[in-house]
Amino acid sequence: MLKIRNICLLQRRWKSGKRRWNVLQHKRNNCDRALETFDYFYGSVYGGRWKNMRAALLTEHKYVAMVNNFGDTEQTCSMLELDGAINIKSLIRLAIEREEIGIESNILHNRHAHYDIDDKLESLLRKQQEREVAAIYPTAAEDGHEPPKQLSYDRKNSDIDTKGQKDSEKESSSLEFTQSLTKALEQDVQVDESRIVDPQFGTGGLYEYVPADSIKGMQDWVAESEHYKYYQTSTDFPLIIEPEAIFQYPEHLAIYTYEMGNCAEFKPPRQCLTGVLSHFLMDGASVLPPLFLQVQPGERVLDACAAPGGKSLLMLQTLHLDQLVCNDVQESRLNKLRRVMQEYLFDYKQRWASKRLIFSQSDARNLDEYNSYDKILVDVPCTTDRHVLLHQDNNIFKPTRIKERLRIPELQAGILANCLRLLKPGGSLVYSTCSLSPVQNDGVIHMALQKVFNEYGITARIKDLSQHTALFSDIYRFEQPKGLKYGQMVLPYLPANFGPMYFSKITRNT
Repeated sequence: MLKIRNICLLQRRWKSGKRRWNVLQHKRNNCDRALETFDYFYGSVYGGRWKNMRAALLTEHKYVAMVNNFGDTEQTCSMLELDGAINIKSLIRLAIEREEIGIESNILHNRHAHYDIDDKLESLLRKQQEREVAAIYPTAAEDGHEPPKQLSYDRKNSDIDTKGQKDSEKESSSLEFTQSLTKALEQDVQVDESRIVDPQFGTGGLYEYVPADSIKGMQDWVAESEHYKYYQTSTDFPLIIEPEAIFQYPEHLAIYTYEMGNCAEFKPPRQCLTGVLSHFLMDGASVLPPLFLQVQPGERVLDACAAPGGKSLLMLQTLHLDQLVCNDVQESRLNKLRRVMQEYLFDYKQRWASKRLIFSQSDARNLDEYNSYDKILVDVPCTTDRHVLLHQDNNIFKPTRIKERLRIPELQAGILANCLRLLKPGGSLVYSTCSLSPVQNDGVIHMALQKVFNEYGITARIKDLSQHTALFSDIYRFEQPKGLKYGQMVLPYLPANFGPMYFSKITRNT
């Protein structure tokens, strides 16, 4: 047996009962900033409905399962149905039957009701500007002085308007200046001789002084209210809004979901006999933009902002596409997109890579294959409302990214305007975001249509999809058409926690 030679006694260190300040006082993080901004902005836009949307956004979203047609399709469908999932195609058939017997969906009620979204955003802009002024200038109650008034300075008008006033006050002002200067010289006890310029060394340095016209560090500062100004209401370009005539659900596309109120989770994808994965899990609202794009055999299609790849994969699962161009601006995002395609497309290198599936790395604003695409999916970068409330990483509400966030509508409008030029005359695109912001949705479409008309003479028409989104009313909670100008939107809703997802279909005129 081993003998214990030495016994060492260590005194236990008792920790103080006091808690650290950063625990007692919750530190404000990126998600907190996002929630604070949304409470103010969306609370003003959506009113009492924002509370329900807020609760849904702060909860994990719901998925759908898209069956891979290049794997064991029948076995995968049987597995999902045994778990209680429902094929979306069957729900659409039921909705069509209801329409045929005259039962309207709730989504069509009050379609033509008036909705003052313009007035709400205008009021929000005024309130935000008042908040910014109050944050910079204290009120009279705080410091006993009146806040400065906004002044406009015009050199020519100022010279004319103040000429008489200057003449009348010239004598009194010069007298007061002389007295004050004499008094200051008499009472000044010390002169800083180091600041006196010796004429023998020249006085040229004095003329190099440039007066400051801005505060250092404020050059890149952008006011929050500037973001709301992107939403415009005046239409000075030709625009036609017409109903979309036909919607056809792809015959070979199988997407499964659980009924509204059922929050069950899908099983993870399994490997099929062909070596690809069985199904792809994605947010249920993300399937709508590529579905309403209505890709057809023989068409050349572009996905302008393709990563991470779910929408591109859905278009390939329709088995309609002869060629799909997937573009994204970052190499890392393209690599992720390639991995998705390799996992789900059978015989990827021989049949797909660089043949039917082409990858492009470019800013979508700089693509220059004009008049060459039949269909384009424009799923632009946005504030990703659900992501920024749940994840700290890659959060657009990081303080160092405030300028990038507030100028997102400029980026979105630039991408959409350029994609309208890439379309063939008569071609169509679907613009989409995962944001509730009217500025990033209807506001961006308005800016882009105005830009292409003024600069290139291109006109387009908006396709009203309200009649066809009613087919999905058993699955999604849609915003009432009265609340939108140019598109449709899936709202976060706890029993059907998909989205948010805004989408609008635009057809370029011939």
